[in-house]
Amino acid sequence: MLESQYWWLIAFPIFFGLGWLAARVDIKHVLSETRSLPAAYFKGLNHLLNGETNRAVEVYVDIARHHAETIELQFSLGHLFRRRGELERAINMHQKLLERRELTDAQRQLAQFELAQDFMKAGLFDRAEALLNELQHSDYARQARTELLGMYELEKAWKKAIETAQQLRDDSHSYQHEIAQFYCELAEQSLARSKQEESRDYLARALETHRQCTRARLLLGEMAFADKNYLGAITEWLEIESQEPHALALAMRQLMGAYDALDRSDEGTTLLLRSLKQYPELDVMDFAYERLMSLQGVDAAYDFVRERMREHPTMPGLRKVLEAHLLVAPDDQKPELEIIVRLLNDVTRDQSMYYCGHCGFKTKQYFWHCPACNEWETYPPVRGRKKANA
Repeated sequence: MLESQYWWLIAFPIFFGLGWLAARVDIKHVLSETRSLPAAYFKGLNHLLNGETNRAVEVYVDIARHHAETIELQFSLGHLFRRRGELERAINMHQKLLERRELTDAQRQLAQFELAQDFMKAGLFDRAEALLNELQHSDYARQARTELLGMYELEKAWKKAIETAQQLRDDSHSYQHEIAQFYCELAEQSLARSKQEESRDYLARALETHRQCTRARLLLGEMAFADKNYLGAITEWLEIESQEPHALALAMRQLMGAYDALDRSDEGTTLLLRSLKQYPELDVMDFAYERLMSLQGVDAAYDFVRERMREHPTMPGLRKVLEAHLLVAPDDQKPELEIIVRLLNDVTRDQSMYYCGHCGFKTKQYFWHCPACNEWETYPPVRGRKKANA
């Protein structure tokens, strides 16, 4: 026991000395590295700290020009130039990096990937595609394919987009929604060229990829309707209800048109009112009001909106009740009612918009592909709903 105590008395100063020596070595290394940095580096850092970004960039560009060893700094500058929209400078910086023989394989691949992004941002898609394809068997393969997919979407090169998305498929992301949408885009292109069978084939592939693809069902129904196959159209559109009930709103006007064409208007109206009762948020109240007004008269339409307001009270619902009341109200009450309706229109304007569940972008028109964040199927088919999972 006594021997072990003496051992610690001897070991403690040895460990202390080793720690002190290691610290001295580290400090010397840091000081050495600091002295090797050009003085202008600290000048640029001072500009950054003072918020003088442009002056800092010019200083660092000068360092990169005169000090060939500053590879990481050149990468950073190239990335910064691209973010600032100075694409010509970004391209030049990354091209000069690629010309350097001392780059490691990892650095060369990174320079290639950065240059491809510069070209994409500049709209030089052919050059970007060539560089990204060269990276298909590198450590940047997945990132390259992701960039290619985004580029093919911008170019509307849907076949290439499908092939690339299939290559990107893994356990974390199946890409079934995106691939189904690409097939729908091809189907619409075929329809525009009056190639009906080709369009149906693409829609069949969309449904093979994603069995609950609402857009494919909508398009198949529209094609059947255009061919005056009204029963076929109704079948396709009612299939949507079992998959995504709220999406039935996107087909409801045409669905009622198919029932009307078959002289089954009452059956269609019954379906419409039943759907609204079953799915209170179904976004077709205005259309239901118009239909009842047309087929059954003012009183039926007024009774409908009042009952709807009691069962599912909302601000847009209140506005619709007051609009209906205007039609039956005494003349001396109409001026005040018109003012209230106008104020409610202003208050509920945002509730008449579709909201992207990914980025929040709002629009009056329904989109399958958000024009702001470029994500697919992020708009819930209910106006005013701000989250796709709300």
